Amino acid sequence: MFAAARTWTEPIVAGAQIASALYDTGLLMVVKDHCNMTNSSSLQNNSENSEEEQQKRISNFYMIYNLVLGLTPLLSAFLIARLGDKKNKKITICGPLVGYLVSRSLLLFVIMLNWPIEVMFGAAALNGLTGGFSTYWAGVMALASKGSSEQRRAVRLSTIELTYGVSGFIGSMASGHLFVKVTIYKHSGSVLAILSTVLYAFCVFYSLIVLKVPQETNEPILHAQDPPRGRVNPNLQHENKAPNNFLRNSQSERTPLLHGREENTLASVNTEPVENVVAVDKAIIFLLFAAAILYDLAVAGGVDVLPMFLIKEPLKWGPEEIGYGNATGYVLFVTSFLGVYIFSKYLRESTMIMIGMLSFSGGMLIMAFVQWTFMYYIARLVMLFALIPLPVIRSVISKQIQGSSYASYIIEGFEQKLTSILAQQSENRSQEPKKTRITTEAFVMQLLVWN
Repeated sequence: MFAAARTWTEPIVAGAQIASALYDTGLLMVVKDHCNMTNSSSLQNNSENSEEEQQKRISNFYMIYNLVLGLTPLLSAFLIARLGDKKNKKITICGPLVGYLVSRSLLLFVIMLNWPIEVMFGAAALNGLTGGFSTYWAGVMALASKGSSEQRRAVRLSTIELTYGVSGFIGSMASGHLFVKVTIYKHSGSVLAILSTVLYAFCVFYSLIVLKVPQETNEPILHAQDPPRGRVNPNLQHENKAPNNFLRNSQSERTPLLHGREENTLASVNTEPVENVVAVDKAIIFLLFAAAILYDLAVAGGVDVLPMFLIKEPLKWGPEEIGYGNATGYVLFVTSFLGVYIFSKYLRESTMIMIGMLSFSGGMLIMAFVQWTFMYYIARLVMLFALIPLPVIRSVISKQIQGSSYASYIIEGFEQKLTSILAQQSENRSQEPKKTRITTEAFVMQLLVWN
């Protein structure tokens, strides 16, 4: 039992995500305080201009920070992935975690020693050069897929997403209170930085010492009540091995392979060339990646613009309210997991993906016209199933691509980073002319993208 528990990545995901939630709130409030101090010395007489200047400075900081954080992994992620495939598959998890530990501990020096806030640009570069989130999440998903059967893979990956969401919820709920009520020598945010660093250190220790790479699981998709399979001609089975693998992977997770179906399937496939089957397989993979790119482009822009929206009029939230708002975002991981767990028993994968997309679009439409706090929470309520599509798409891709290589997860991580950067840059441009319409234009843009 203990040996099996050592293959679980949930403790790493939980610790790293609580640390990330604490760090994100701390960084946002530290940047805001830094901009307040800068503006107070230059714009003392005009409060309206001071607020606009503060908003511009915060927006510019996050634009550069996210740009560096998103582009630097392009230089190192494939190298780390190759090392993981050749040496030890834990490298794709341990390397990025070490980068998180070192880079995010720099926030503590910015707070305690009054270092310039621009130091965090170097921290973002260091984080990216060690693989960043793309490599880390690819390693987590690859290990989870390797240790799970095809029948339960969608639920397994959604369990990882659930752990991610619950941990982020806990960290976000605690972060606002810790920022306001607990300080060290009147340095706001120092406790958040210290706790974040300690949790990342725990994750590095766990990944190096405790975590064990699971054995490959290649269980056929069978139910307990299914009768034994009939015998298949060994020669025929050998000749049609590739088509049979494709058809088996193409089965729905809930479709039992009943007695006699395999013989009929092989007989019908025997006259078809193998090349056509491979072409269809590549087409499916291409369409899956295209769907993930378009959906993530819509999601990333809306998520990235939220911090700017929460700290300005009409909401103008403080640290505690921002913590609560971030926590509602992580609740979506829990509700989306429950959606996948329940819907997978009755619905096709394509139907689940459409439900998630409709949930996201409805919530963003309401978010575009938020003027009061209760409307924000109504929009979050409509988005309960918004995170269903991506884990389901990952599950389908993992069934189409054989083997335990991290290539598919690395590519998906890259497309998520690149689409996030593109969405954020376009929205930052749209914010400049009319500050008061930042949210409506940005959120409606996301609806147009995925539609």
